[in-house]
Amino acid sequence: MSRELFSRNPDLKRLRDEGYFVQQQGGYLVMRQVPYVDEHREVRIGTLLSSLTLAGDQTRTPDTHVVHWDGDFPCHADGARIQGISHQAGAFDLGQGLKATHTFSSKPDGGYTDYHHKMTSYANIIAGPAAVLKPGMTPRTFRELEEEEDSVFNYIETASDRVGIGVLTERLVNERVAIIGAGGTGSYILDFVCKTPVREIRLFDSDEFLTHNAFRAPGAPSLEELREAPKKVEYLKRIYSRMHRNIVAHDVKLGADNLHLLDGVTFAFLSLDAGDAKRLIVEKLEASGAAFIDVGMGLELAEGSLGGILRVTASTPEERDHVRQRISFVGGGAKDIYASNIQVADFNALNAVLAVVKWKKIRGFYRDLEQEHHCTYTTDGNMLINGDLA
Repeated sequence: MSRELFSRNPDLKRLRDEGYFVQQQGGYLVMRQVPYVDEHREVRIGTLLSSLTLAGDQTRTPDTHVVHWDGDFPCHADGARIQGISHQAGAFDLGQGLKATHTFSSKPDGGYTDYHHKMTSYANIIAGPAAVLKPGMTPRTFRELEEEEDSVFNYIETASDRVGIGVLTERLVNERVAIIGAGGTGSYILDFVCKTPVREIRLFDSDEFLTHNAFRAPGAPSLEELREAPKKVEYLKRIYSRMHRNIVAHDVKLGADNLHLLDGVTFAFLSLDAGDAKRLIVEKLEASGAAFIDVGMGLELAEGSLGGILRVTASTPEERDHVRQRISFVGGGAKDIYASNIQVADFNALNAVLAVVKWKKIRGFYRDLEQEHHCTYTTDGNMLINGDLA
């Protein structure tokens, strides 16, 4: 990914061709080995970091003139600070193992035209005094690079780093997520999960993707695609593999003979009907120490409008006692509010959102004050109620 990015973009390629030690890490362009003078008039080495704005694999005009800096505040050759670039000091954790101690601001008339313009301008300001004290000191090291980014994405994920939450997103990196049931709610769960850097996503469903599915799933299939009657997991994998590389489609119904397909899963979303299969899946996940979330939807048509409840029940190794009271393992019926066949896309999406938010709470991405393990949303009163608090 990194080599291709530099070869495809003239501004980035020019930086490397001129000998600057530059890399792409997450949503940042990083220039290492930048010499500078500290307040004691000693020559030291620091790192420049700029947010990286991309359209796919093509650089755009830098979205900000500000850069981060990892090092002490750079000075002139006499030890006086280069105050003209001063902006903000602090301890900045940028994610991807990147840290910074300062941000600098130096904006030319009209802004920076590209990343070569931006990075070399700052490098010249910072490194110039070092060359005065030690002639020949330069950020142009002509260092040979061998790195390749190990990413689950087909293109660089810049969304998290550009808003400063890359370090939170990293908490999801080691997850191997199973989505069991790829219907309306399950497909929306996939839509949200595939935008995170989880190591692997396993999809389980044996049904075909038919016309009625198109009206309660994300996206818009063509008539030709519907005529093919593809398997749900294959249809969804084809779409979301454009973004996430590690989606594994299992065209099966999980049962006693194939539960080994869940081996290694760290988190699972259950969006399937009640029954013995669900019981076996829950027992398998509990035995393996995996956390999981079970979702349910019950809508009913009464007096000319729909009403009902959404349910999100979480189970973690620390909190499992409530699961048998909250999750049904028996086929429903018309009076079972969680077994109604009525579904609409917006409620599928909302159920998925609540489930994914709870997953991210469990993993520390979102603040979780109550640590609820059961939540319901009721339509007519717009009530969101928590239960089973840790």
